[in-house]
Amino acid sequence: MNMEAFILGTGGTMPLPSRHLTSVLLRREGELFLFDCGEGTQISLRRLNLKWKKINAIFISHTHADHVTGLPGMLMLSSQVERDEPLYIIGPPKIRDFVEASREVLEMYINYEIVVQEIENPGSKQVVYQGDGFCVRTIPLRHSRTCVGYALEEDPRPGLFHPQRAAELDVPRGPLWGKLQHGSTVELEDGRVVEPADVMGAPRRGRKFSYVTDTLPLPTIAKEVANSDLLISEGMFEDALRETAHGKRHMTAREAAQIAVEAGGIKRMGLIHFSPRYTDRELSKLLDEAREVFPYTFLSRDRQTIAIPYEEDA
Repeated sequence: MNMEAFILGTGGTMPLPSRHLTSVLLRREGELFLFDCGEGTQISLRRLNLKWKKINAIFISHTHADHVTGLPGMLMLSSQVERDEPLYIIGPPKIRDFVEASREVLEMYINYEIVVQEIENPGSKQVVYQGDGFCVRTIPLRHSRTCVGYALEEDPRPGLFHPQRAAELDVPRGPLWGKLQHGSTVELEDGRVVEPADVMGAPRRGRKFSYVTDTLPLPTIAKEVANSDLLISEGMFEDALRETAHGKRHMTAREAAQIAVEAGGIKRMGLIHFSPRYTDRELSKLLDEAREVFPYTFLSRDRQTIAIPYEEDA
């Protein structure tokens, strides 16, 4: 089952000619999940030839303009294509007001169901979306407005099936092998009972994607993003501007890297939500500072595609 992230925008505060506002799309097989919807999201979706009508849910971190200004256009755009499934919009308080006010003021024509889910008690982590074999839960953050991060985490997968073990136990090839692979105990004709553990390897971990932006560097974040195959984290400023960052309730690239180290088990971290004070060339300052702490850091770029393989395939 394929999983990949598409960086739709990397900027914070205001869009630049080469940098749309922050937005990330995650594709897990046929399902699409959008994290934030900054200005320019539609442009990147179009240039990457991604089918926005298949977006299952949009997860909003907070209601500052640079994270939601692309949402009204997305809602109207979805009415131009056939859509049978509801679109879920999940976010902290005020996201319902924003969606309803946008629909009313813009007199939107909407021909599909929109389900807005406001997160109650965003200061505590909770599951806000569940799908087949995975869930999305919140990560409490601290910004100048109520803000949450998100982690999409897959359920553990069954271990590998070992056909030679089944053969050694005289389990007939066919339906019984399938039952064992799906976790069911089987009884043979001679009365012997074979458990799945007799022919299966240890369970394998699923994949994990974490998204954290617009926050002070809280010590609690590390636990929530631990063991992420991909962490997308804000790195808005260089460390020389730490005081400025904290005054605006943001963190520096170095602080994001420190969280990645403290978390443990993170395979890669992509910095995002860059201050417009940095040109594309100057972003190397942020990367260098983060890599001094966490070497597996990279700079997210608009319209970048990142594969998220299973651990054994990486």
